[in-house]
Amino acid sequence: MIKLKLDSVKLFSPKKMMFRVMLWLMVSCAVLLAIPSNILSLLALDKFVPEHAHFVGLGLIISIAYFLTQLLNLGLDESIRHLSDKRMIETIEAKVNLLDRAERALLREFFLQGATILTLPQNEPAVKSLLNACILECLGNERHYAIQGPTADYKISMKARMYLNRGVLRLPAGEPSQEEMQHLIKARPQFLNGLVQNRKHAA
Repeated sequence: MIKLKLDSVKLFSPKKMMFRVMLWLMVSCAVLLAIPSNILSLLALDKFVPEHAHFVGLGLIISIAYFLTQLLNLGLDESIRHLSDKRMIETIEAKVNLLDRAERALLREFFLQGATILTLPQNEPAVKSLLNACILECLGNERHYAIQGPTADYKISMKARMYLNRGVLRLPAGEPSQEEMQHLIKARPQFLNGLVQNRKHAA
């Protein structure tokens, strides 16, 4: 019942109603102006249309102008989205070329744990930096701890994934050996070691 009401509200939203009104206005005015006089006589509109032709023409102009503005708005929105995506990619590329040890180790953790989502401390500089550079995305699920501070769930953004290869993250080619794995674990930032230990205790 509630879903039916919500669907009816969506169906009669102001934007949709305006679109339908303008569409009917444009079609009606165009038909009245284009229809032959003999058909107008059959419909008893042969006197109405000539007498009110200026109103019919005005309605056609208004409806066409409305659809032109909608088309222009759509084009502007698409241009803004394109520019936003371009800037985001430029930001990601610039950051990938300037990753520090903590940031690289943090991104490496996704691959070491084979996880798409990690719970990370929100106040860590590396987390904030990667979030601002659009490399990490915050998924919410925030938790607040007295000692550890606030944490949230993060994932690597889709646009950043294509730039994060083994060379960038300094991961060994193929399956890492035990010695290489120990080296990668030692390179973890301190806050990551704490989180991994907490997960082990929780398990």
